[in-house]
Amino acid sequence: MALLNTYLMTYGQVSKFLDSIREGQAPEKFTRQYLKDLGFKSSNHHAFIPLLKGLGFLTADGTPTQRYKDYLDKSRSRKILGEAIRDAYGDIFTIRSNPKKDDKEVIEGKFRSTYNSSANTADLCARTFLALLENADISSDSAAAKEKKPKEESDASKGKLNEEGGGADKSKKPDGVGLHYNIQIHLPPSKDIEVYNAIFKSLKDHLLG
Repeated sequence: MALLNTYLMTYGQVSKFLDSIREGQAPEKFTRQYLKDLGFKSSNHHAFIPLLKGLGFLTADGTPTQRYKDYLDKSRSRKILGEAIRDAYGDIFTIRSNPKKDDKEVIEGKFRSTYNSSANTADLCARTFLALLENADISSDSAAAKEKKPKEESDASKGKLNEEGGGADKSKKPDGVGLHYNIQIHLPPSKDIEVYNAIFKSLKDHLLG
């Protein structure tokens, strides 16, 4: 089951909170004091920490993960958060492949049926999810991956056949393959230079064309 049930009373400040994270560096430990240093001093803000843990941004002891560090790259942050949301709220994507605000009632129902939540808790869970969604890119690369995979498998199969001798890649010509001859000539002893000239001329005519 992948359905994070951590919710925020301050879900309206999700965007501001995420912006604050990207403006800084990954702390050694993400503590309540660090949360206050970011400007989130209310006790209601404490729920941001378990939310980050549920999204895989922090370990159980509050240490930032690689996902947290990757999120600091503004050019990739929306994509990274999208991946985290898909991992943490996978059950929602089974009922809505591209969930939107209009699906709030359906999303609430999923929380209620899964956790037997009260209407208020389910509402807050759904609003927290949708607030995160506004800051993420959840587009899936699965289609591109499926197109790429057959080609990769085909290339791998071709290479295997060539290695085993079961097939040949005709697009490539053999490199440096050929027959080499080693000809030894034993010249007769002679003081007449014309004898040698005649021998070499004959070799040139017959061997080199």
